[in-house]
Amino acid sequence: MFDIWIEKYRPKVLNDVVGQDDIIERLKAYVKMRNVPHLIFSGSAGTGKTTSALALSRELFGESWKQNFIELNASDERGINIIRGKIKNFARTAPMGQNQFKIIFLDEADSLTMDAQAALRRTIEKYSHICRFILSINYSSKIIEPIQSRCTVFRFGLIKPDSVKNYLQKIAKEEKLEITQDGIETLIFVSKGDLRKAINVLQVGASISKKITAELLFETSSIAKPGDVKLLINSALSGNFMAARNQLYDLLLKYGLSGEDLIKQIHQTIFDLTISDESKIKLIEKTGETEFRLVEGCNDHIQLEALLAQFAKEGEKLR
Repeated sequence: MFDIWIEKYRPKVLNDVVGQDDIIERLKAYVKMRNVPHLIFSGSAGTGKTTSALALSRELFGESWKQNFIELNASDERGINIIRGKIKNFARTAPMGQNQFKIIFLDEADSLTMDAQAALRRTIEKYSHICRFILSINYSSKIIEPIQSRCTVFRFGLIKPDSVKNYLQKIAKEEKLEITQDGIETLIFVSKGDLRKAINVLQVGASISKKITAELLFETSSIAKPGDVKLLINSALSGNFMAARNQLYDLLLKYGLSGEDLIKQIHQTIFDLTISDESKIKLIEKTGETEFRLVEGCNDHIQLEALLAQFAKEGEKLR
């Protein structure tokens, strides 16, 4: 049977949650009091929001946690019907066992429409005596103020490289994998603070080889090597447009990248170039315009070629 490592190695208790020490200490205080307020977990993907909600429920409710906890994804059903249906039906029933309340965990709650949020606000008010809500969001600004004012907000930061490294080495030991030093560095680079992404990339690499190297990870993660992206930009800046164009298509074909994937790497690499800040500003401005066009649905190849042409023009001032 193929195990999904995200679930297999998901921490079961708050003490095992990675990289959010301050938040975990506050949640453990709620467990000690046997009570929690309504909560908002805000932060980027893969930083432990869902894991923290699950671990909190396990420690509060013990063996009956599954009967007193429900997880819903608001991005699947964004409208008012999810509030009037599933959420309201669960919220209005009494908690199981000796527990004083139940928990509704609403993932991606910032996907809810304004009407749905207004209905949720009323549901939170009406059933607070037997139900607590935990809203997981990426952007707190998308949640209406009346809901925010009724909740305690926890802001989850990106997982630090050392924490990512330690957790991946723990998994590697369990799975009997050998991860090279450059492999660890690549996993940290690829994840950018998203531990879930790091684990997924590691599992894909492990399905091919028990020895995890940087080369293997770049081939299986659809991410170009930073050196290749830097070479692409430098070729354009040096005025060798056709060479840069050829390198562009090599990257797109070799790594199976989309235009949006590559534009993000180009943006990140610009900061590592040995050029003036003024030139970096202009390159980033052109990169931002190209990214907007790609998001709007323009042709990847044409837009990326146009970006390289802009880089070549900017490079004339540097030569």
